[in-house]
Amino acid sequence: MDTKKIENIELKYLTVNDFEELKEATLESYGGVLTSYWKKHHIEDLTSMFPEGQVIIKINGDIAGCALSIIVDYDKIDDEHTYEDIIAGDSFKNHNPDGDVLYGIDVFIKPKYRGLRLGRRLYDYRKEICETLNLKSIVFGGRMPNYHKHKEFSPKEYIEKVKRKEINDPVLNFQISNDFHPVRILKGYLEGDTASNEYAVLMEWDNIYYTKPNKKASTIKTVVRLGLIQWQMRSYKSLEELMQQVEYFIDSVSAYRSDFAVFPEFFNAPLMAEFNHMKESDAIRELAKFTETIINKLKQFSISYNINIISGSMPEVVDDKLYNVGYLCKRDGSIERYEKIHVTPDEAKVWGMQRGNKLQTFDTDCGKIGILICYDSEFPELSRLLADEGMDILFVPFLTDTQNGYSRVRLCAQARAIENECYVAISGSVGNLPNVNNMDIQYAQSAVFTPCDFSFPSSGIKAEATTNTEMILVADVDISLLRELHSFGAVKNLKDRRKDFYDVIRK
Repeated sequence: MDTKKIENIELKYLTVNDFEELKEATLESYGGVLTSYWKKHHIEDLTSMFPEGQVIIKINGDIAGCALSIIVDYDKIDDEHTYEDIIAGDSFKNHNPDGDVLYGIDVFIKPKYRGLRLGRRLYDYRKEICETLNLKSIVFGGRMPNYHKHKEFSPKEYIEKVKRKEINDPVLNFQISNDFHPVRILKGYLEGDTASNEYAVLMEWDNIYYTKPNKKASTIKTVVRLGLIQWQMRSYKSLEELMQQVEYFIDSVSAYRSDFAVFPEFFNAPLMAEFNHMKESDAIRELAKFTETIINKLKQFSISYNINIISGSMPEVVDDKLYNVGYLCKRDGSIERYEKIHVTPDEAKVWGMQRGNKLQTFDTDCGKIGILICYDSEFPELSRLLADEGMDILFVPFLTDTQNGYSRVRLCAQARAIENECYVAISGSVGNLPNVNNMDIQYAQSAVFTPCDFSFPSSGIKAEATTNTEMILVADVDISLLRELHSFGAVKNLKDRRKDFYDVIRK
């Protein structure tokens, strides 16, 4: 159609008054494919039970296209179903306002209006409805109108050739270009569809904003506030004095309504000054005796200050073996433990530190998080395993003595943010401990890193602390931006991995 003749395009809800014109538009659009068409009582039922799911596009007052939908409880739909199974004849009994999936039962554009991207408008409207109603996805049985020309191929082979652009199928090409993906082949889907040999492709679009209804009062946040504590190493007379400083920082970040308070690796190292007359390996085992008391105190703080606390790390003795561990103290009163998987050569040589074997994501009221202690961030396999479990934020408490050591942690943390499409927050210590052997100086610049895409800082840096200065760093991260990135990013590092060629597997 000549676009110069278009005076008005509008998207409207379908009404029963549109029936006669809709009938003519349907027959014109489908040609000989249909053996029947929607009857008036069908339109009455659909517009009555789910009015916002039935829309038409009008050009200059003429129906140019239509999209009809119902809501279904998808768990009650058989994987191998037909179109008749979905619409259930005259009843539409599968429509369930409390269902979780929008099922498209019809969409068309009249021939003379094709080429104006009107189909995209209808699909975009369905996506908006899906998001507004918090439905998990959109599905429908997609026709394969050119399949009859290529019957020498199985339906699966046909779809693969369409995806590789070796065969042109206008319907499938359009659906794939609109972010729908094939789920399975449906045999005998639409009676009379000889062009498709009565096959259909079950197509699906996933709503990245979908949240499973929660019967509890708690909610998962989308904007999360991080409070990183750039800790100053200094002498303390006692554990009580050190914990006063800890509480001061927790109070400070919680005053800004932070969701997390993050301490660095070995922030309690100043307490080793009392044991500096011992061998380094004995002194750190003495330090490990404070760990249980510190964790119990942090648990109290997490409840009283209503904040999730990441304890950085501390030495801990288990079965006479020394480990570098930390605890996540949640504001609901629960605690969880994590371990350093890769100890540095210095930790092993000077302290006799053992390698840990515990790796997992943690469910919090701010989504799934991962925690890797310092050196572990330099091994991409670990964060990849956490990303596969759905990690949104990776926390890296660290301790580095020189700028080159810090640079290793920082640059690897930035790489983890890009390759795993997540946020990475690093928190370190500054200052010096002249009275503690093997803990002389510290170099740090705590920071929050992001993926590098249009919705994020182009540098991939959300926030940075001042180098080698005691301070707190407070920054907000938006989890919903990660959902958009996973599906609509300029590149898709997670989705585009060649799992057919390589994979990361936990033993």
